[in-house]
Amino acid sequence: MSSDRRTRLDTPRDTRRQIVRRPSVDADAFGVFAESFARYMGTAKFLLWMTMFVAAWICWNVLAPADLRFDEFPFIFLTLMLSLQASYAAPLILLAQNRQEQRDKVIAEQDRQANARAHADMEFLAREVASLRMSVGEVATRDFLRSELRGLLGDIEDLARREPEDEPGP
Repeated sequence: MSSDRRTRLDTPRDTRRQIVRRPSVDADAFGVFAESFARYMGTAKFLLWMTMFVAAWICWNVLAPADLRFDEFPFIFLTLMLSLQASYAAPLILLAQNRQEQRDKVIAEQDRQANARAHADMEFLAREVASLRMSVGEVATRDFLRSELRGLLGDIEDLARREPEDEPGP
């Protein structure tokens, strides 16, 4: 038996046989199409073309000779076409909105994670600054060292003055 025809033991068998195979549709490709369609329908270009189409339709069916007209005054066929267009446009627009909502959720989650990382970094830096301040508080400053050196210099001078008095003469 070839490896392609062997069934794997860790996957269940498909118990139902499909008489008619369902067409497989790439949801992402269809979603991209829906987004581009919805994006185009929201433009002034689409509205201009649709207005020109409807105006031409009405003008033809009002002004053309009677034997060339194909949709008389109530324009039922035009209404049917516009209804059909709207019935396909609405789900495509909803699909595009759903995809945009999913993208917005992902972006919001990424922003939340970035904010959490930034908050943690700020807390870490605040603790580091606090520890540096505490450490600097224990470090001798220039003024402290000068005062200590002046004190030592005074002590040395006192000892130097006392030394000649304490020595016995020759």
